[in-house]
Amino acid sequence: MTSPPKNHHWLGHIPLTIQIVIALGLAVCFGIALGAGNPSPNNTALITNLAVPSELVLKALSTLATPLILMAVLHTFLTTNIPGIAGRRLAVILLTNTTVAILIGLLVANILHPGTWNHLTFSTNQATITSQSFDPWGLIKGAVPEAILKPLVDNNVIQLIVIALSFGIVLRALKSEQIAAGKLGYQSIENVIAILFESVIRILNWVIALVPFAVFGIVAKIIAQKGFAPFQTLSAFVLSVLLGLLLQATYYITRVQLGSWVKPLNFLRGGADALLTAFSTASSTVAMPITFEVLQTKIGLRESSASLGALVGTNFNNDGTALYEAMSALFISQVLGLHLNLGQQLVVILTSIFASVGAAGIPEAGLVTMTLVFNSVGLPKEYIALLLTVDWFLDRCRTAINVMGDMTVSALLDGKKPHSLDEI
Repeated sequence: MTSPPKNHHWLGHIPLTIQIVIALGLAVCFGIALGAGNPSPNNTALITNLAVPSELVLKALSTLATPLILMAVLHTFLTTNIPGIAGRRLAVILLTNTTVAILIGLLVANILHPGTWNHLTFSTNQATITSQSFDPWGLIKGAVPEAILKPLVDNNVIQLIVIALSFGIVLRALKSEQIAAGKLGYQSIENVIAILFESVIRILNWVIALVPFAVFGIVAKIIAQKGFAPFQTLSAFVLSVLLGLLLQATYYITRVQLGSWVKPLNFLRGGADALLTAFSTASSTVAMPITFEVLQTKIGLRESSASLGALVGTNFNNDGTALYEAMSALFISQVLGLHLNLGQQLVVILTSIFASVGAAGIPEAGLVTMTLVFNSVGLPKEYIALLLTVDWFLDRCRTAINVMGDMTVSALLDGKKPHSLDEI
């Protein structure tokens, strides 16, 4: 994955997390000054307009969601080198880990119901979700788009992934054929995809740079209109997500214990540098070279196992992000008093799996793909603005879990015999 470009204006010297914390502090002061739950009628227009930055950011994120996933999948197919047998094992492990992460997220959200702990209202259009039973044949039929560009307009992530996988598989096959024939024509297509992917990432970074302004606006508006009560519900959401991520980490440790020669304590101790880097930078891409190094030098895995988990797995393995997006969808549905039945939660599972593939390894990128998850079950994307207030912290936590998942994949691929000379 590409690294985020450096920001050369004066704000670029201040880490995004610090910018968001400053924005939160200023928003609290401004919200209190505007009434802290008892606003003056004279300030109504000002308070309403405070949400404009968050609305613009969400609109831009929704716009970038489909091209990001499309380019990410195509770029990954064209640039990754996955051996046959190891590749099949890798695919099974990745799919299993991501599915378990989403199931854990939905289980925690269904048991704790964090969206009902305190009453929370938010100005948006009244949302309705049509109750329907799960129709697998309808889902399969719905996965085929009526027109090739329609998923880009409708934000239908399942149809988008079908198109991306189809073109990715074909382009990878054509690349292999041209390499075998000694031709270099594939490089032109690969370069075009790489440039388009980098372009989407750079535009996404422009949008992410505006997140502190969106956080300031939405927090100041909520405090001015409702006081601090709404944030009690968000604290319930944060605790629920942290519990879900902790359970996912426990699952990783269990898999390492049962499926690898690596001892769990050595796994955690040796991978500490990678996990701390992921938490401090909120970027699995930045942590990637460190993860690759510690897997070999401190944990003792083979280079082939480390490369598949840390380098290839990073592009596909975003379990923490998938868990977070599934929990967010269920949390917002609970806040709105809506019920997602089993069929709709299965749609959330499928959409979160596909969307996590396109989650770029840069801070806040999960917010982009979350718009697709919300759209899949008809939840209003306006509520994502509310999650911006806590996403800066949860983003770091889920990124650390993403990297821990990459480490787990490498350990499992390495097998139970540390000194075997057999190739994986």
